[in-house]
Amino acid sequence: MIVRLKEVRTAAGLTQQELADRAGVSRKTVNTIENRIFTPSVVVALTLAKALDAPLGALFELSD
Repeated sequence: MIVRLKEVRTAAGLTQQELADRAGVSRKTVNTIENRIFTPSVVVALTLAKALDAPLGALFELSD
């Protein structure tokens, strides 16, 4: 899986904590997703995309 969460978050000018607050998740959740330690559920992924006002495909993509 390709994870672009950090790139999109930083382009939006948000810290991990600010994104976490917008999405209603913990900063640790954002951090572990960005560092590819944790794969988010569909609900969390969609919530992050909504919080960033970005399409889901801009944040996550399946590898070939």
